[in-house]
Amino acid sequence: MRILHTSDWHIGRTFHGVDLLADQESVLAEIAGIVSREQVDVVVLAGDVYDRSVPGAEAVRACNRALVALREAGATIVATSGNHDSPARLGAGADFAAAGGLHLFTTVGGVARPVVLEDEHGPVRFYGVPYLEPDVCRRELGVPAARTHEDVLTAAMDLVRAELTAAAAVNEGARSVVIAHAFVVGGDATDSERSISVGGVETVPAAAFEGVDYAALGHLHSPQEIRSWLRYSGSPLPYSFGERSDAKGVWIVDLGAEGLESVRKVPLTSVRGLSRLTGTLQDLLDGEEYADAEQDYVSALLVDERRPQDPMRRLRERFPHAVHLEWERPGGNPELRYRERVRGRDDAQIVRAFLDDMRGEATDEEMSLVSQALAAVTAEKEGER
Repeated sequence: MRILHTSDWHIGRTFHGVDLLADQESVLAEIAGIVSREQVDVVVLAGDVYDRSVPGAEAVRACNRALVALREAGATIVATSGNHDSPARLGAGADFAAAGGLHLFTTVGGVARPVVLEDEHGPVRFYGVPYLEPDVCRRELGVPAARTHEDVLTAAMDLVRAELTAAAAVNEGARSVVIAHAFVVGGDATDSERSISVGGVETVPAAAFEGVDYAALGHLHSPQEIRSWLRYSGSPLPYSFGERSDAKGVWIVDLGAEGLESVRKVPLTSVRGLSRLTGTLQDLLDGEEYADAEQDYVSALLVDERRPQDPMRRLRERFPHAVHLEWERPGGNPELRYRERVRGRDDAQIVRAFLDDMRGEATDEEMSLVSQALAAVTAEKEGER
């Protein structure tokens, strides 16, 4: 059986205010193409299908189109809900969807009720473990004292292992795949994942997943291998500048008669690159060395002595997809150290420095008005004594 492992689509997400829906539809169409080309039997989607618990109408339509494309490419789909998803909304109509080849695991009660799919070697049991919040699900899992993600996920996996053992005992198949949304110890986080800790420890050990042939993980956005059988596919698109060097992709997992045979990565095409640029505004506008970033999403750090006027508009003349901008004087921003900045200065000097920083050098006429205002305040205070 050939499996494609993906996760963290985050359909409906924006990037520094930019709508990513077109980018997402492009990369999801590419995944459908991989399914067809690689003759994938099953696509496993490990949570965070949407970016919000209440996705917009366009996001829902885009997701439906992606799922239809995967089915038309020949794959059955097995998906879980993540911490960004609403389990109730994502799982609505799950029984009906299953008849069409889309199996949704969004409830704690479904953890030990696998989808059983067949290949030439017999059955493969697919278990879905949705994102588990300890305070919400510990009683349903039979561990009322649980406080951490490790506690509840271990309890869920104990149910999976018990069901798998019982199935194997009656010759109903011992090959197994678990799909889960969690933060496993040893995984490298980026700055675009939302923390899943609410009062408890959010990480779980890799040992919690032992006993299955393959564990398809979601939540962390960088593709990575924790164990040969325990992996994150990562998000199909970068969702922060910290992911700009990630090689995005999907895992192709082959199960043989005895279990896991091989795992290989299939890269995804970058829809649009991400670049971090540093220099004066004029350098960025004129420098030939920045030509390769002209169609990228750009985060710029300006190091001009004075804050440039209307810098984002001017930057977008060359980099139309610039989305983030910071300004820092060479050697750092002394205005961030306020005490050091104002030490030894009188009120008029402080106001002049403020005006200089905000919109250019203050005129003598402006400073005369400032002096009059300061003198009036001083006189008023003297009169109150």
